Amino acid sequence: MSLPPAFFARPITHRALHDRKSGRVENSLAAIKAAIAAGYGIEIDLQLSSDGHAMVFHDDTLDRLTAEAGPVRHKTRAALEAIPLTDDTGTIPALETVLEVVDGQVPLLIEIKDQDGAMGPNVGPLEQATCDALRGYVGDVALMSFNPHSVAACAKFAPDIPRGITTSSYLAQFWPEVPEETRDILREIPDYDRVGACFISHEATDLRRPRVAALKSQGAHILCWTIRSSQAEAAARQIVDNVTFEGYLA
Repeated sequence: MSLPPAFFARPITHRALHDRKSGRVENSLAAIKAAIAAGYGIEIDLQLSSDGHAMVFHDDTLDRLTAEAGPVRHKTRAALEAIPLTDDTGTIPALETVLEVVDGQVPLLIEIKDQDGAMGPNVGPLEQATCDALRGYVGDVALMSFNPHSVAACAKFAPDIPRGITTSSYLAQFWPEVPEETRDILREIPDYDRVGACFISHEATDLRRPRVAALKSQGAHILCWTIRSSQAEAAARQIVDNVTFEGYLA
């Protein structure tokens, strides 16, 4: 299993081609349509609704990007689809809606967000909802998560969809909810072979990690997050096969 060539043809927009000042909030349909129009690949994030649907939204709470508060998982799909996004004319979309809009026009890189905050084994509902939504989708798509248990679940529910691990230096100040022992384990990406991954998307500031070089030498595709300037992109491309970017036009 490998990522399709389309994932390397153009840079990948981080949470779609968002620009809040221009009325395109991250992961919104407006940002997704802008990425399609520009011919970029799209990375999106998924959270679970209370009634078991995959919703395209980064945060586990509503506070930052809407006028409402509280966990995404406490509201139904219908309720979430009715919540306006701050500084955007749209609302929170379901994955099925995004798939209808993208319709295979550009590659879609889907990150399944960890649901318990500790990268634990309590996974399944969001992965199942995601794979159910993707059944029959004909465009280029790949799945990834920081949580290797989530990636393993994707292998069970949709073995033919390429999958990878989103990876990080796991510094304590950025991952306070994840136990130190777990951070120390995940930092070295030990689950790559176990989950049947074909790529990683690694933290851009940590690309010199020996484990990244080792995976690349064994044939893994290396993506990275998040690039915010053409200079940073040029530096990253000395190592990576493609970048996920925001804040400039790559």
